[in-house]
Amino acid sequence: MISGYSAAGLLVAGMAACGGDAARSADAPPSVPQATRERIVFLGTSLTAGYGIDPSAAYPALIQRKIDSAGLPYEAVNAGVSGETSAGALRRIDWLLRDPPAVLVIETGANDGLRGQDLDSLRSNIQAIIDHANRLTPRPGLVLVGMRMLSNYGSDYVQRFEAIYPELARRNNLPFIRFLLEGVAGVDSLNQPDQIHPTAAGQRLIAETVWRTLEPVLEAGGARGQPASASRSDSAATATSISSRVL
Repeated sequence: MISGYSAAGLLVAGMAACGGDAARSADAPPSVPQATRERIVFLGTSLTAGYGIDPSAAYPALIQRKIDSAGLPYEAVNAGVSGETSAGALRRIDWLLRDPPAVLVIETGANDGLRGQDLDSLRSNIQAIIDHANRLTPRPGLVLVGMRMLSNYGSDYVQRFEAIYPELARRNNLPFIRFLLEGVAGVDSLNQPDQIHPTAAGQRLIAETVWRTLEPVLEAGGARGQPASASRSDSAATATSISSRVL
């Protein structure tokens, strides 16, 4: 059962209780030959997979349209899986990166928080994903996506959860999206009836949030010229909370 949202706490994006979605790849436009396009892999949960909507409306597919409009030679690959924790993301990272992409966008951890899992393990799993990518040749550009946490696990858990993402971004000198659901979380019209998963309109706002940080990485050459500065998407997110969730 899911309660209504309030203005205090956070939506971590829920994604649990949703079946696994296969990774999807956006179609390359005819103006840029497929063979010349480098991949951007969007590692993520149901927020990335586009649970409950057509895959073409999920933000990785919308990012592909922005890439095409900008004339950049990249292919967006949706590697979101609904219900996945950071441990699951780490288990499949070797397979996902067997052919090193130009850029890896890392969106994981919301289900860890939703289930009240150990935060040291969450931090370690995300760092291990970053370390794995950094060992590749060529090394992908990396973008870290931040999440916020539900309030019913207590303020200490919430604060510790939310601190993990900026801490890892600073430690690894990564471009950083402070909150994927900025402007979307807690807005009824931008979320599906479960008030967890964004509608197509919500996904359009997510795409704008991601693009503000991703575009300069792509323009700088992705794996060959990743900017050192953190995100340009640092404004405070709408705070929301979930009182209960059946997994």
